[in-house]
Amino acid sequence: MAGTGGLGELERAVMDVLWDRGDHAGPVTVRAVADALAERKPAYTTVMTVLDRLAKKGFVLRERDGRAWSYRPAAGRDAYVARLMLDALALTGDREAALNHFARSVSNPEAEALSQALDRHRKSG
Repeated sequence: MAGTGGLGELERAVMDVLWDRGDHAGPVTVRAVADALAERKPAYTTVMTVLDRLAKKGFVLRERDGRAWSYRPAAGRDAYVARLMLDALALTGDREAALNHFARSVSNPEAEALSQALDRHRKSG
């Protein structure tokens, strides 16, 4: 997945459709994504263009499905959010201060989850 930061509004909506389907659903067609976005009323060609752009950015993988393409996320939503957090951290001149501020800003359950993740990371590496 690309490390180029955030997604545009429609790109995010398309990714939400793919992420919400889960890995078990397999690749999805442009038509299925457009149908899932029916409230927004995007044109089929717009959805096709967005999926093509997401494939070029590395956010989705595509494979031939007859004459059409099918798409699936290159990584999960959690990996995308982690990438956003790392990209934001890269913007600071003082990473330690930013991390300290972040640690003071999270809830107790979030702090515990972070602590457990760090413990697992230390033990594995």
